[in-house]
Amino acid sequence: MKKIILTLIIASSFVGFAQEHFSGVNTSRRVGILNGTINPAEFANLSSRIEVGLFATSINAANNKVGFSDLVSSTNIENLIFTGSDPVNMRIDVEIQGPGAALKFHKWGFAVYSKAFAKLNLVNVDPNLGAAITNNNLSILPLNTLSNQRLFATTWGEVAFSAARNVFENDKNKWSLGATFKLLFPGSYTNFGVNTLQGTLTNSGNNIYLNNATADINIAYSGSLANNFDNVSDYSKSLFGSLNGAAVDFGVNYQRKTAGGYKLNMGASFRNLGSMNFKGSDNKSTNYKLAIPQSPNQGLNLNDFQGATNLSGVEETLIQSGYLINPESNSDLKIKLPSVFNAYADIKIIPKVYVTLFTQQKLGSDNNNDQITTQNSFSITPRVGLKSIEIYSTWATNEISGVTGGFGYRIFGFYMGSSSIITALTSDSKQADFYFGYRFGIL
Repeated sequence: MKKIILTLIIASSFVGFAQEHFSGVNTSRRVGILNGTINPAEFANLSSRIEVGLFATSINAANNKVGFSDLVSSTNIENLIFTGSDPVNMRIDVEIQGPGAALKFHKWGFAVYSKAFAKLNLVNVDPNLGAAITNNNLSILPLNTLSNQRLFATTWGEVAFSAARNVFENDKNKWSLGATFKLLFPGSYTNFGVNTLQGTLTNSGNNIYLNNATADINIAYSGSLANNFDNVSDYSKSLFGSLNGAAVDFGVNYQRKTAGGYKLNMGASFRNLGSMNFKGSDNKSTNYKLAIPQSPNQGLNLNDFQGATNLSGVEETLIQSGYLINPESNSDLKIKLPSVFNAYADIKIIPKVYVTLFTQQKLGSDNNNDQITTQNSFSITPRVGLKSIEIYSTWATNEISGVTGGFGYRIFGFYMGSSSIITALTSDSKQADFYFGYRFGIL
């Protein structure tokens, strides 16, 4: 378990998380597949009759504890992560967009595209518990955590089919509706949830013990991550599994038109409304009650978990301790996608200069063991847009990492950017993301 947590800390310290993948370019005035992934109604506004997306990759992570200055001045990152009283939240998130195509035909827009996802998260972890697992220098500490502390990872792929239509248009106004249907291909999943943990941590002979403790525990795993989830290859080889799930997006778009473009482009959408079922011979999801009686200098030795690299090993150690009772197991893993509500407005300030306001609000609770996580955010993106060149800077406030600022550009079909490179280099930012991709239009 210590190895798992340290891997997550190190990875999130050097990768970085944005409030939204491809932030800035996904609300570009040059409307393409990326715009349609935010709001399917945008497919009715395609800039080209035929749009082709060749590839795109976004690599993100977040934490609420370690800033950029900490990375360059300290070698004990794990000690910094588990300080203070605020719960620890850390996210690593990768999105890969495969080949896709979109077509504009009269009042209609159509698209088909593919994506793959990989996530590794710590959610609401008590810093005292995290410190107990990663070092042996603690005094007696109480634990009283009402939320669900989660360590989870997952991979999945999707193939999406979109349709949009211009439902009303005159000289000044244009309204469009759109929808996307997604086929989901779950790859692998693992979750360790410790809900409403109460107990005491004690130090005895360089061992940290948890005693006089109660909690509700969920241990679930499926696919390659059941064996090991701190190995990068276990994510890459399980990005696409078998078809076993579906989801939908719905959106509406409005434009206040002007000669050669618009004064205002605004929209709203509900995304990722659906779930997927992980199936396999190694599937397992078990709910337990943790019951450790009060016993001075004894109880559950947390050092027993330091060599664990998978949840089956953690589960076996807990079972052997005798402190897990009332198991309720099943082989069904139905996992909810990170459903969100998006809203945005792109406003023309002067010719070639626009400002985009964007918000994302999650619809599910990260405390649920069957929920893939996301976060709430709000961003402002000023941009200068010419026909073949676009430059923009995204500034955001995010639920986990706070305020960030970054820079991106598009030259013809190639785009590259980061939503936090400016604050990472100039202040104590807790994130630093990166994305790039290539697309082109025909006619």
